[in-house]
Amino acid sequence: MIHQLPKAMTFWSRLGTCVAVVFLLLAGNGTTCAQTDDAFGDGSSDPVKLFERGQNAHARGDLVKAIEFYDEAIKVRPEFAEAEFQRGNALVGLAEAERQKGNEQVGLQRLAEAEAGFRRTIELRKNWALPYSTLGALLLRLNRDSDAEPLLRQALKLDTHDNLALRMLADVRLRAGDAKEALDLTRRASSDTDAPASIWILRARAERATGDNVAALSSLDHAVQLDPANLSAVMERAELRIAGGNNEAALIDLKTAETLIKGEKANASRLAANYQLAGKPDEAKRVAAAAGLTPAPVAADGVLKVVGTPEEIAAANSDDPLVAQKALEMLLGKNPDNGMLLARLGAAYRASDPNRSLDYYKRAATLEPANPDYATGYGSALVQARRFTEAAIILNRVIKVVPDNYTAHANLATALYELKRFAAALSEYEWLLKTKPDLTVAYYFIATAHDYLGEYDLALAAYQSFLARADASKNQLEIEKVKLRLPSLQRQIKLGQGVKQKPPARP
Repeated sequence: MIHQLPKAMTFWSRLGTCVAVVFLLLAGNGTTCAQTDDAFGDGSSDPVKLFERGQNAHARGDLVKAIEFYDEAIKVRPEFAEAEFQRGNALVGLAEAERQKGNEQVGLQRLAEAEAGFRRTIELRKNWALPYSTLGALLLRLNRDSDAEPLLRQALKLDTHDNLALRMLADVRLRAGDAKEALDLTRRASSDTDAPASIWILRARAERATGDNVAALSSLDHAVQLDPANLSAVMERAELRIAGGNNEAALIDLKTAETLIKGEKANASRLAANYQLAGKPDEAKRVAAAAGLTPAPVAADGVLKVVGTPEEIAAANSDDPLVAQKALEMLLGKNPDNGMLLARLGAAYRASDPNRSLDYYKRAATLEPANPDYATGYGSALVQARRFTEAAIILNRVIKVVPDNYTAHANLATALYELKRFAAALSEYEWLLKTKPDLTVAYYFIATAHDYLGEYDLALAAYQSFLARADASKNQLEIEKVKLRLPSLQRQIKLGQGVKQKPPARP
């Protein structure tokens, strides 16, 4: 995720001071700052005036000139923390400009310079929260969550109301699977009366991850009230409404989203997928066609064409997952409508970044809705995201087309079980056992499903089958649960409790 870093015009409000105070900070031994204009009187030797010129150039968007002035100010006064900090921000802006021009390597060099500048700022002003949170945000941009987290926590120690740090740390914890802490952090951030829509969106994601869809919907309502044109808020509310079966309200959001995507392909792909989930396949096709979302070109031998250098393609096939991910993303930049690349990225990020994996699979499935592999990947990613209702819909469609798709059956079984649709889940687990008789854990889920349904005799038989096959090194937790359950289950059976099984029909 790319996060917005503080801009020049908002710097002083975040710092909580004014230029006059900075003048005093520059004074030595408690004296006021002396004017050190050069002989021409233009202030070219005064670090404060040089910094002000840098700020003015920064505000105008002239980042190169701003950096020149910041550099000169630092040369005159090497301990000028504010100049180091704003120089880092200007470098981040230059890096983004280079990225947009396709100069990825130059952009990364600028970001490395910015990182060094922020670290130098921290050395100079260890009790200033903003450089910690800003550096943390930069490291998140570089997918260095483990490096960013301690910086964000330090920022919050120094300033408990640092909303930038709260939001970034919540994002880190949510990606790490710690939805509880993410929710706590977003609640703190959203308690600020000036909290932006982005905070409420993140809070909704944390609430959704903890299973509280009612609260998540309320948070998204708040985000939309704050910013009716916020595409993320509108789209996520639509998805939540679809998951809750409120397609009518979801379609209102999708219509609004359609006015906001402005032809951008990734969002158009997401919108088309949501129309499909809301039961509007014609709308899905219309949106996809309007955005030019067509299947990737295919060569005569049936292999998808991929634009890229031989080195990039070789790297994409590397056994090193980090090398492969980076190469696949570079190739995707050159082949934005290639479903195969999207699906491979979905698989690559499955464990490390489930949200990104879900997005890639969703885009692949939208580009090629008839491809069962992409739909299976998308459905499986939805299961991992605990969006079981949507997953069940998609995986059922896959199985109708490809009845022997093991991955689709396995994920559908999980989705149905989590939705407490135990009778339907039983059918899936029984299919899995017929395909893989040594799938021991399936006996456990079959037993618990029968147990929840009150089918105690069948549950007991399945529990006993599970215990007969279970490996203590792999199934210790399930074994302990079964042993705790069996005595009371056996008493219930003796008392005649539970759903009575119908006798088999006579011939």
